[in-house]
Amino acid sequence: MNFDSLDAGLGDYPPSLHGTLDAGLEPSLDPHLNPNLLQGVELDHEALSVMEGMYSELHSAVSEVGIPVTATHFDLHEEMLWMGNHRGHVTSFFGPTMGRYSSFQIHMTEDILQLHSLETGVLCLTKTYLKCRTRGGLLIFDYPMEHGAENHSLLVTDNDSVLLGGQQNYVVEVDLNTVQDTNKFTLEDPGVAVMRQTNRFFFCGHTSGKVTLRDLRSFKVEHEFDAFSGGLSDFDVHGNLLAACGFSSRSLNGLSCDRFLMVYDLRMMRAVTPLQVHVDPLFLRFIPTYTSRLAIISQTGQYQFCEPTGLANVADIFHVNTVGQLLLSFDVSSSKQAMAFGDSGGCVHLWSDAPDVSFNDYSRETDFPLPCLVDTLPQLDWNHDLVPLSLIPTPLASTEPLLSDWPTSLAMPKPRRAPPCDPEILRTMKTVGFIGYAANPRTHRRNQVPYKLKDLEQDYDNYNQVPESPIGRDEEPHLYMVPKKYRKVTIKYSKLGLEDFDFKHYNRTLFAGLEPHIPNAYCNCMIQVLYFLEPIRCLVQNHLCQKEFCLACELGFLFHMLDLSRGDPCQASNFLRAFRTIPEASALGLILADSDEQTGKARLGRLIQSWNRFILTQLHQETQEQEGPQAYRGTSSSSLGSSGESVIGKLFGCEVENSSLCRCGKETVRSSLTLLFTMHYPEQNSQDKTIREYDFAEILKRSICLEQSTQAWCENCEKYQPTVQTRNIRCLPDVLVINCEVNSAKEAEFWKVQSEYAFSKAMQKEATQSAKTKEPPPMTTEWCLDEEDACKMEGFTFDTRAEDLRHAWIPLTLKMSISKSHGLEITNWPEDEELSATEEAEGASLYDLVVSVPHVVDARTGGNLVAHIKVEETYHQRKEGVTHQQWYLFNDFLIEPIDKHASTQFDVSWKVPAILYYAKRNYHTKYDLRIKNPIDASVLLTEASLARKQRKSHATFIPLMVSEMPQPGDLVGLDAEFVTLNQEEAELRSDGTKSTIKPSQMSVARITCVRGQGPNEGVPFIDDYISTQEQVVDYLTQYSGIKPGDLDAKISSKHLTTLKSTYLKLRFLIDTGVRFVGHGLQKDFRVINLLVPKDQVIDTVYHFHLPRKRMISLRFLAWYFLDLNIQGETHDSIEDARTALQLYRKYLELSCSGGSEEVRKVLKGLYEKGRQLDWKVPDSDTGDGRGSPKSTAVFPSVMGL
Repeated sequence: MNFDSLDAGLGDYPPSLHGTLDAGLEPSLDPHLNPNLLQGVELDHEALSVMEGMYSELHSAVSEVGIPVTATHFDLHEEMLWMGNHRGHVTSFFGPTMGRYSSFQIHMTEDILQLHSLETGVLCLTKTYLKCRTRGGLLIFDYPMEHGAENHSLLVTDNDSVLLGGQQNYVVEVDLNTVQDTNKFTLEDPGVAVMRQTNRFFFCGHTSGKVTLRDLRSFKVEHEFDAFSGGLSDFDVHGNLLAACGFSSRSLNGLSCDRFLMVYDLRMMRAVTPLQVHVDPLFLRFIPTYTSRLAIISQTGQYQFCEPTGLANVADIFHVNTVGQLLLSFDVSSSKQAMAFGDSGGCVHLWSDAPDVSFNDYSRETDFPLPCLVDTLPQLDWNHDLVPLSLIPTPLASTEPLLSDWPTSLAMPKPRRAPPCDPEILRTMKTVGFIGYAANPRTHRRNQVPYKLKDLEQDYDNYNQVPESPIGRDEEPHLYMVPKKYRKVTIKYSKLGLEDFDFKHYNRTLFAGLEPHIPNAYCNCMIQVLYFLEPIRCLVQNHLCQKEFCLACELGFLFHMLDLSRGDPCQASNFLRAFRTIPEASALGLILADSDEQTGKARLGRLIQSWNRFILTQLHQETQEQEGPQAYRGTSSSSLGSSGESVIGKLFGCEVENSSLCRCGKETVRSSLTLLFTMHYPEQNSQDKTIREYDFAEILKRSICLEQSTQAWCENCEKYQPTVQTRNIRCLPDVLVINCEVNSAKEAEFWKVQSEYAFSKAMQKEATQSAKTKEPPPMTTEWCLDEEDACKMEGFTFDTRAEDLRHAWIPLTLKMSISKSHGLEITNWPEDEELSATEEAEGASLYDLVVSVPHVVDARTGGNLVAHIKVEETYHQRKEGVTHQQWYLFNDFLIEPIDKHASTQFDVSWKVPAILYYAKRNYHTKYDLRIKNPIDASVLLTEASLARKQRKSHATFIPLMVSEMPQPGDLVGLDAEFVTLNQEEAELRSDGTKSTIKPSQMSVARITCVRGQGPNEGVPFIDDYISTQEQVVDYLTQYSGIKPGDLDAKISSKHLTTLKSTYLKLRFLIDTGVRFVGHGLQKDFRVINLLVPKDQVIDTVYHFHLPRKRMISLRFLAWYFLDLNIQGETHDSIEDARTALQLYRKYLELSCSGGSEEVRKVLKGLYEKGRQLDWKVPDSDTGDGRGSPKSTAVFPSVMGL
């Protein structure tokens, strides 16, 4: 660019004079303006005033992905930019390059509302606190607000004090030196949202839309401007002008953003002509460089410069690239050279008019920490004999445990006692409050504490306390207390998603685990419990109804996948999707928010017990009507009012007689059916705090035959009277379900004491039996899981009998009976003994423990739920071909065999009992355990669309005729499109790499199936758009072709169906044995939540792939092999399914003509061509390329659809 024509004197004005130029003079070029921004622009004297506003984005940075930035602030003393977010976290960035300087937490739950820098640190305002931290994050002071106060704004005054205002009807003045209240000014109009100060007034902007001018000393109102009727958004003051933006009332439409800025002259104390702008103003600031210029910012990312007394120009509008996010905060540096915008996606955008921008005119130097020394370490001399081998990093084995990873039975943590304080320190110590101060006697080196282990070994036996360390005193025991297999398991996602995650490391069995990343997946353990109850597994797989959201149907689909899986994990996404739509589940508080699951706030023990009661009741209602399989579109199967008994009622139901006896003598008796029982524990005597010994059978009997006194209405007395309520049972259930109700420290202490009693009693019994036989007690057990197969290897016996009895109060077997004379009787019973003929004749039954569900309490992860399940012979027969019983631990996708005693051991410090299932011995013999697939060909029949505007002329598919019904081995082309329900959660590491914490939650939106053979090959017979009741955050139109409104039954013109309807069609095709052809089918089936046998999947992404090479897109393969140009603007599932079929035909042609060597040669040419073109399809001369002979010869036209 040529600068020779410019006047050399234009740049001689100092910056301090820019604001004093007369209106008639031509302003000079800003000395900070980047000349590179002016390339290609012809300058004249009239254009110089515009060029100073040429701001552009310099850098952007992310603190926490997806967490809105609620406050931004340029440091007034150093070259730093501060930001605070929605989760109470503050981060600072240094200089124009925005290198991260510090990051620390201010509050765990409250937003950062405002930031302000001081010489010594930075002030951080939240709703209830004002906190001051150093720039490195250390606490200077913490000022809590009064109860009921809610802060919104702060203002640092000239006399080292700060004003705090908010929703309360007063403003507090706090001295920053003493951190004490100095004044409290009462407000006539509460709700101070913004505060400013000049040398004449304090300015307070109220939420009502007013701006009050207050005296600097008394804080009394001097003047008042009623700016907006709907509310004030922001205002700023410069010189003699005050500009404000806000909201106005629009009759029935509520509030709307007012595009007129109110401008007031502070000399005359009156309004001047309002300024009309072209954006919806949310923030505004004066940027006084040459003139009193205003910057107006909208929430959508647009900002505009204008003069407060002139007209706004459309050419002065700029746009911040927020990628669809909203702007929530804004600030201008004191030098007026930089602006910062914070958006709702966690990103801060820095705009400036020069690449070497400075935030302040005179900034002091910033202190930085010492550099990292990792990169400066010397190289290791391999030939040196004294170099320790521990300096060489070794890879961590992912498949086998390390030798140092000792099992918990062979290793026990030994706490090391802290050394005593120096006697000299104790002698000279002075105590102030609870803190002691003493001079350093200099007997030890700094930060070094010697341990004399030999001297302490003698005293260790008498030491039984946790070391009194102030750091981690509560969390340290959890590092060793929770065994590794019980800890919460998480999936580590990579660039390939789940493909390279080793699930086999966590599950070496053939049973299927469940993935935990889906919302409300806390119930995974109970889904496994229901699956391993054979009558329920058969019941729900035989069940099929027409309800869109039926938990019994969804459980049946899920159990079918668990049956087919050979150790690979499944996910209960469709079941949990239906679960979230049940109103009763939401009313019971069973639907968790994502934040509660992630932060561990949910009380999982109580939650899973409520879920247990809910699911049994729900399955009882949904299956009460149906007897045997029925056609999906046959006769109506809705008969909830029928009196037929369901399998759930037969299995868990127990007829209960409830009697209420008033003291007047009137007794009321009612009968009902209960599906489970809740444990009730005896009340503890307030005087005697010791807990006496109880037997589990005794407490269980008290809980079943409950007797309690309460106030109830008596018809005879016609008032509320003390009533004794008694519950008795008339029959015994086949499966006894018990909610343990250990929800407080009181119940946990009761379990702990009873376990200690039981352990002491068992040890005494062992000693007595040993003394009688005059033989050493059998304290050794073989390291075997199968008791029938004795371990014969000498030397492999461990002393585990005592550990098997520790923390165990519940028995493995109970004997239960009901008699007219004694009522219900429950006693403990040896597991390996059977009842006598007399006892069986009297109606006694044995109940074996088959399920125990504990809540694992872990302070680091928020806890989790696991299940101990006794897996019966039939499951092992189907999976492994062997017949035996075995206990397993189910912890989401971790499945591990365990000893039977682990199911009864509850160390309540970390393993709290929640649910117990006792099953009657050989109970399942009286149930029909055959599965008759209820899905038949009727699901493929023509069905009506849910869309009101859909017409036959808009149909994109032709349903199958009776003669076209699929046969085993037939080809079906399939493709699916998806929308996003929840965005993925990821974090950026310090090295710039991204780590996925939680993947995005996808939902299927369109499923297409095309014929793979016959005269109508390539013609779709299924093209269903799936309606969804959940909020869609991204339709992914570029990749899915789904547009807003396509899934809405009110306005959609597509063939709209329910997910269940289309799911049944695919299930029928899978059960028939067809082979699906598609591209990337693994992800499609995963999101649809279908498990398809591998021999029924033909995935072209793997057919056209070389080992250790990249996967190739369908578009590139279609262009290279078929001369088709597909997926031009959006994706179309019909087109993709047809193309996949054509590619498979091409693959078969290559394989038949030259075998595997010919295919490999062609694939090498494919990869070479892809590298040359950077895997991008070149533009074709024929437009979309669909006029190619290859594209018209393979499939017939379906334009007539």
